Amino acid sequence: MTAGTQQRDLSPEAAAPARLPADLDRLRAVVGEALSGFLAEQRSTLAGMDDSLLPVVDEVTALAGGGKRLRPAFAYWGWRGLTGPDGEDDDAVLRAVAALELVHASALVHDDVMDAASTRRGRPATHLGFATRHGAASLDGDGAAFGVGAAILVGDLALVWSDELLRRSGISTEALIRARPVWDRMRTEVTAGQYLDLLRAAGGLPGPQGALTVARYKSAGYTVQRPLQLGAALAGAGEQAADTYSGIGLPLGEAFQLRDDVLGVFGDPAVTGKSADDDLREGKQTLLISLAEERTDAAGRALLARGLGNPAATPADLDAVRALIVSTGARDQVEQRIADQTARARQAIGDAAIAEDARTALDGLAVAATSRNA
Repeated sequence: MTAGTQQRDLSPEAAAPARLPADLDRLRAVVGEALSGFLAEQRSTLAGMDDSLLPVVDEVTALAGGGKRLRPAFAYWGWRGLTGPDGEDDDAVLRAVAALELVHASALVHDDVMDAASTRRGRPATHLGFATRHGAASLDGDGAAFGVGAAILVGDLALVWSDELLRRSGISTEALIRARPVWDRMRTEVTAGQYLDLLRAAGGLPGPQGALTVARYKSAGYTVQRPLQLGAALAGAGEQAADTYSGIGLPLGEAFQLRDDVLGVFGDPAVTGKSADDDLREGKQTLLISLAEERTDAAGRALLARGLGNPAATPADLDAVRALIVSTGARDQVEQRIADQTARARQAIGDAAIAEDARTALDGLAVAATSRNA
């Protein structure tokens, strides 16, 4: 433990007192301004090509305009925890880490296509939105196929633009060079993680460990671990700092994704902006499902087979699946893992050799990321 830190009670009951960073509103505002300004420029560029391209940039703008900004927040406080008085300009760093939101937008669009999701952030998923445009304009061909193709390209464009926003953020050339290895590794991992998710849905990577492998590479790494390490790279910190941030980011990123999985089945759609039935209708093979399969009997497995991945499943069928997840203890076990991994991450934050304001901020973010209801 570093000087000035103390052993704390990190049990779930003690999680509530942790507070979000006081300047989180400012971070969100600067990140939002960076994204809106950048995307307005891209809109002008596409309009100069052809006005029919405007729905493409408008879709990216809509996706990047919402969210909790957790990834930029982790990256920013990762930087603040290690930077000195001669570090990069604060606003330039915020513009740089805003690029993480475009990586996230890309992943959301592609994930929704792969999962045949219906909603995202309270609006139709991108592929469905473009299918509707196809019908409204009485275009030729299959509207669903048009929507999927358009969504793939929207996601690709968001990923391309993430790189451009990072490069144009205003950080120094030296900082940009330091950031590239982490940035490149992160984007490779999230794309590879999408394939692992696809493979698991087809029967590969079975069991609870398979679910955790997908969670790590598809979401956990690019949500916490790599953003923290991106901040460390921007600060010019070395391998020890990167390892410290892995010790925080890996358990916390897993806990974040497991919370997302719980909300995907038990969350309130009015709060999450996503149907609580989508994950079940898609047959999403989360840790919740793996544990329920392990713990139930033949009748329970038959129930899961009928309800999961079945577009025709009734609300009663899906409610029965939820009840099975609860009755087998699968939900409680996942909740316990969330609590354990969050406590592990918070202890690592307490032990880290970082600035005190960053320690406080990261602890608050850790609680917010894993106890959220949306």
